[in-house]
Amino acid sequence: MEAGRRPGRRPTGRRESVTKTPPKTRLFGTDGIRGRYGEGHLTENAVCALGRAVGAAFDRSPKGEGARALLGHDGRHSGPALEGALARGLGSVGFEVDSAGLIPTPGLALLGRTKDYDLSLMISASHNPAADNGIKIFGPGGDKLEDEFEDAIEEELARHPEPPIDSTITPRHAPELENDYLDHLLALANVKLDGMAIVLDCANGASSRVAPRILGRLGAQVILIGCEPDGDNINEGCGSTHPRGMQESVRLHGADLGIALDGDGDRCILCDGEGTLINGDAILTITAHHAAARDALSPKKIVATVMSNRGLHRAMRAYDIEVLTVGVGDRRVVEALRSENLMIGGEQSGHIVFGSDNAYIGDGIYTALRCLQVVCDTGRKLSELAEPYQPFPQVLVNVSVSSRPNLSDIPAVAAHVEQIEKHLGDDGRVLVRYSGTEPLARIMVEGPQEEWIRAQAQELASRIAKEIGA
Repeated sequence: MEAGRRPGRRPTGRRESVTKTPPKTRLFGTDGIRGRYGEGHLTENAVCALGRAVGAAFDRSPKGEGARALLGHDGRHSGPALEGALARGLGSVGFEVDSAGLIPTPGLALLGRTKDYDLSLMISASHNPAADNGIKIFGPGGDKLEDEFEDAIEEELARHPEPPIDSTITPRHAPELENDYLDHLLALANVKLDGMAIVLDCANGASSRVAPRILGRLGAQVILIGCEPDGDNINEGCGSTHPRGMQESVRLHGADLGIALDGDGDRCILCDGEGTLINGDAILTITAHHAAARDALSPKKIVATVMSNRGLHRAMRAYDIEVLTVGVGDRRVVEALRSENLMIGGEQSGHIVFGSDNAYIGDGIYTALRCLQVVCDTGRKLSELAEPYQPFPQVLVNVSVSSRPNLSDIPAVAAHVEQIEKHLGDDGRVLVRYSGTEPLARIMVEGPQEEWIRAQAQELASRIAKEIGA
């Protein structure tokens, strides 16, 4: 994601072990709209109606007349069909529509901002399986939509749920935009990679064309895996959610390091030449320490989410860097960065956001380039740079759910959470929440004894499954 520096809502900083459910069912989750292609909100007719609603809601603004929209998609079979449906809907209310084709989500947001599009819509389900898809919508500055705009879209859709029947608009294909995105990242890259061997795994997704070109232009010898999208293989045993292939390939080829991106290109996970994994918390450690050591982190504060490990907080204290903790989601990270005028933030998943050129950039390729810059500046391996980050044992468990009542209102769940918290005290934590994009309850337990926290996480999972399991 790339966004201009406009004032945002200030995060509350409050943290709850058991999260609440939103008071009403929303079309938009924490990362746009997501689900199974061909079902519910992701049939072609429903997406066409959505496009009309998006355009009509935007038309309430002063820039509504003569508005322009940019579309893009990741490597799923359903992407072009949904792109066509969105274009018909937007075109029915007067939008001109261009398509950047296969492009990372942060690239689309960047192009929307720099090429003066009024709206940018990315068709992607990120790290989800190929059968899923989704839609993320960005405003004129490359920002994800505010809740108020999402509400306006939902109101329009409730009034006009059927697709327009007379729209035949097709998007204008604009392949030149990929080069504009590439040139922008190359201009930001302060690194030369001559002689460096890098394994690159693009999850058979949106970065599969542009990421190899960028690393090659910077001089690297690039060993490609997960860079051949066929419509069905996105995130299939590859990418940032399945980094083992990257690690094995690095060891097999004797590469200097590995880079694994997710399906839509905003997450990045790394490994060093021995295959040691470097997650988002470790990346925050590497980049924040490097910036602080060069007096380039002012104020000395970063943003992390409730999912980050306590080991990150300990690593930051070693450099007198404060950690501002917010809820899950890159939008919350960006809001906190804006409101506090900070330069680095991110999530354990590898979605890292940097302040650069009067914008915030949450781009997996750019994250990798920032880490490569530190490696080249210091001559040290990634694992050495990440050594101050010593994570507490952490167990993550997902439970498929059939409904989403407030978890704190389920006595068996709330009682066990309280019991875990009492046992851990200040030496750990427990977090139970619903996924914003999938029908899952997510459980995280962190503490000094892995066997004990694993048992507690499994017990919580059993209690949730018994009450509301799918």
